Parts: sequence; structure tokens; C-alpha cells
Amino acid sequence: MISRQQFSEWVEEALLVYNGRATILQVSKYIWENYERELRRFEETFFKWQYDVRWAAKMLREKGVMKSVDDCPKGIWELI
Repeated sequence: MISRQQFSEWVEEALLVYNGRATILQVSKYIWENYERELRRFEETFFKWQYDVRWAAKMLREKGVMKSVDDCPKGIWELI
């Protein structure tokens, strides 16, 4: 199973690739394109990975790595 910490690292990595700011769709697409094999390896993860990506974004906000939802346009995730 892929850890939630791993999802946090992938979300941050995706945002860095997009110069610190991307849509949720861009982040999800990046993760799928780069980690599809890992996502498919575990059936449980495969069916809930997009939930885990959103959870990872919440954790990155709480750690002060990402801006709050109130400080970004709707649908945009942004690093601080």
C-alpha cells in the first residue's frame, strides 16, 4: 500500500514541476503519468488514490507547505 506520506511527496513534486501552482487536474494527471504502476499495484489504493491526493493537499496546507484554499483561486493548488 502507498503511504499517505508518499502521496504528500507526489503532490509537492507535481506542484514543483508546474512552478509551484497547478490545477487539481494537472496534479492528478502528473501523478497518474509518473506513478501509474505504483497506483495499480495495490487494488485498494487504485480505487481511492484521488481521495488520498486531496488528503495529501490538506496535510501540506496544515504543514504550511501549500497556501490555504482561501488564498488561491478555486481549483488551484499553490505552494507557499
